[in-house]
Amino acid sequence: MLKSISPGINKTYVGYTNNLDNRLHKHNSNKGAKSTKGYKWLLIYSKKFKSKNEAMSFEYKLKKNKKMRKKILENSN
Repeated sequence: MLKSISPGINKTYVGYTNNLDNRLHKHNSNKGAKSTKGYKWLLIYSKKFKSKNEAMSFEYKLKKNKKMRKKILENSN
């Protein structure tokens, strides 16, 4: 999960990747997901999975679970 560190912006982003450093660099270079363009990002939560299927399933759940996202965000401060 990423948190925007752009001034005045309170956004989070959830996605999956097999290369965290590369993906974060892409997001911060405006070459990542459409919704991340124009903002600077900080990694605040990551989790490893044995398969892409498991990762995508968790990603979907986390995207839908606002309470869990809020808790992760609060714990990152």
